[in-house]
Amino acid sequence: MDYEEFFQEASEREIVLPLDHFSGSAPHRLSNEALFHLPLLAMTILLLSKTRRKPKSDELGQLIGECFERTFSGFKGSSQHLGWSANLRMRTVKALTFLETVSLVEVDRHDSRIKATEFGKKIVSKAIDVQSDLGYTLQLIERNYFDIQIEKQIAMDLE
Repeated sequence: MDYEEFFQEASEREIVLPLDHFSGSAPHRLSNEALFHLPLLAMTILLLSKTRRKPKSDELGQLIGECFERTFSGFKGSSQHLGWSANLRMRTVKALTFLETVSLVEVDRHDSRIKATEFGKKIVSKAIDVQSDLGYTLQLIERNYFDIQIEKQIAMDLE
């Protein structure tokens, strides 16, 4: 049976496919829960803590939220400000606690800056170097973190 015969026979037999329940594919939007998985948060913290400008522990949730908004297309132009999400901040604390427990990061007691240990730097560098979705995403997050820092510096210079 070819294409023409198929549709001819379907119309002769009056075959109807109900499509009432099919609404098409929904646009791919990320919910807050989709990004709050501890492994992704932990890798992001490791990534930010290995840079030259180490994040402070009290600004970490806000920074991660801003980086995710800029990195993941599902949040670009969204009214959801992830940096203010209480759920994100709580999970960020859990991820930071995990990283401290396994000695991948250290929090400086004097200025509360988060610094990656040598082992932590090796892990995140290896993840970035591998040609994978994770490596690409981490590179985007790192670039967006640098952009945020530059924007903050420019804003301070203007004041």
